[in-house]
Amino acid sequence: MIVLQVNNASKTFGAEPILTNIKLEAKANEKIAIVGKNGVGKSTLLKLITGEHSLDSGEIMIPKDVTIGYLAQHTGLESEQTILQEMIDVFQPLREKEKTLRKLEMKMGDPEFLEDETAYAKLLRDYDSLQIEFEESGGYRYEADIRSVLHGLQFADYDFENTIISTLSGGQKTRLALAKLLLTKPNLLILDEPTNHLDIETMTWLEQYLYSYQGAILIVSHDRYFLDKIVSVVYEISHNKATKYIGNYSQYLIERANRFEAELKMYEKQQTEIAKAEEFIQRNIARASTTKRAQSRRRQLERMTRLEKPLGEEKSATFSFQLGKESGNIVLTLNDVSVAFEEEPIFQHVHLQLTKQESVAIVGPNGIGKSTLLKAIIEKVNSKGTIEFGSNVTIGYYDQEQANLSSTKTVLDELWDDYPTMFEKDIRSVLGQFLFSGDDVFKLVSSLSGGEKARVALAKLLLQEANLLILDEPTNHLDLDSKEVLESALIDYRGTILFVSHDRFFINRLATKVVELSHDGVTEYIGDYNYYIEKKEEQRAIAEKEMEHLIESENTSTDKDMRDEEKRKQREDRRRIRRIQDLEEWIEQLEQSIEKDEQQLTEPQVYENYEKASEVQDAMTDKEKQLEQYLEEWESLHE
Repeated sequence: MIVLQVNNASKTFGAEPILTNIKLEAKANEKIAIVGKNGVGKSTLLKLITGEHSLDSGEIMIPKDVTIGYLAQHTGLESEQTILQEMIDVFQPLREKEKTLRKLEMKMGDPEFLEDETAYAKLLRDYDSLQIEFEESGGYRYEADIRSVLHGLQFADYDFENTIISTLSGGQKTRLALAKLLLTKPNLLILDEPTNHLDIETMTWLEQYLYSYQGAILIVSHDRYFLDKIVSVVYEISHNKATKYIGNYSQYLIERANRFEAELKMYEKQQTEIAKAEEFIQRNIARASTTKRAQSRRRQLERMTRLEKPLGEEKSATFSFQLGKESGNIVLTLNDVSVAFEEEPIFQHVHLQLTKQESVAIVGPNGIGKSTLLKAIIEKVNSKGTIEFGSNVTIGYYDQEQANLSSTKTVLDELWDDYPTMFEKDIRSVLGQFLFSGDDVFKLVSSLSGGEKARVALAKLLLQEANLLILDEPTNHLDLDSKEVLESALIDYRGTILFVSHDRFFINRLATKVVELSHDGVTEYIGDYNYYIEKKEEQRAIAEKEMEHLIESENTSTDKDMRDEEKRKQREDRRRIRRIQDLEEWIEQLEQSIEKDEQQLTEPQVYENYEKASEVQDAMTDKEKQLEQYLEEWESLHE
């Protein structure tokens, strides 16, 4: 069953065409992504489908019995009701049926109806019919559905019955708007950036919910991990047109590249044939003996359906981060760092060390203090404990809110005021790498979109040539192509990176270590996001087994103290074994690194250069000290 058809839809704002002859189709239970660069018209298309914008031409067909639910960007639930009241309102028709069932039950106990067999039989039929309808509509599970969705969207700790929605933050209101929409269970669910304001745990829940959703879904999202998990069809909006691809986002990227290559080959082959035909005609048209053949070839050429040259990708930002100077091997050390707000600790006992060229992701639930930790490091918020930087460390900081951008300046002055000794052409050249060309550089920062402000902030970051980048949600506001360019630039970067991100694909590509922040410190995982999830799952399984053992122990009280002691020893053994495994991995890495340093010291270009040799020797000394500490701990644990 088709729940949506868009035929030749076009939309123009002023003299600027946004969408031209768009065709799109959604079937029941189909999960569809709409992708494309910022500003190509993705959100506009959703608003055309929902009727918020009118079409210039074309048609949008939705069957009468199809219900639509739409979540726009930055939508927050505004209400003076409690959370529970607002969610229950979704099920008002069901609640009316429930009231009617209760009334019918009261009548069934009325002696008057018992005496009138005909009326009583009709009452029973009405009751049975309404009860079946009530059950099939979810009447006996809607309260459980409410609690399930609210728990999944991280409202488990809230007092549903007494918390007034108007007292909540913008992010919480957005999540409640999403919760209410999910509870309506429309036939066609339209979501514009639904993962905004969601932490990783909540996004994982939402993925699972949408994957099993019994209805069609139309999604605009810049989260590739999210799209890969959910969608089976991708529509790309590019050059004002829509192109359909079968598969998830990763499959779409492969198919798009294959199509472009095949279309380009066909176009080039036809151009070669046309050139040969035109050359033949020009050579032979004037000769009496060959003019008929030339005229025949000309008619063939006129009848030929000429292929258009396939359009390449729309222009993307292109940039790379350079280092002004190299840092020492130890870049940053945090010892027992804590931050409190009004004497209430946000987090405490944070111990962390960053070494040269590490790329470390900080993860954890919303509100745990990830951004606060970054601000403590750069001394934007007060903290306790010690924060020490290594030798020659220079910091570049990216703020997710772009709060350091001056709204009254032009884009050109925003950079030039920070680097007044640079020539204007050089500033313009940098801005050109971030897609600001011509008169774009004279736009006021206040007039820019979120994505444009992000590109300006990245341009400023690039000019700093820092060897330690501290990035707070660097992929926010960036479209998918810009994210890929940023990833490539950071992967090629020779400095050290400490970043906070909810983009799991980004973490997977960039992170060499994942650090999970909690109220009581951090836990380190040497690997990417997938490794972190794997280890968390192992820990969860271990915890479940330990709980099972604990329950068994409580059920059988005999020799309880001995069993408790045994379990404690087992836990200590498991922790000891895991620590030994980690130490062995780190020892191997350090030994390999020291071996490389020793090899470097035997090379003429190093030992003949005193400064270079000294730098390598210092780094090797630091590593040897660290190796000695690890070996001592390893031996102690084995004993």
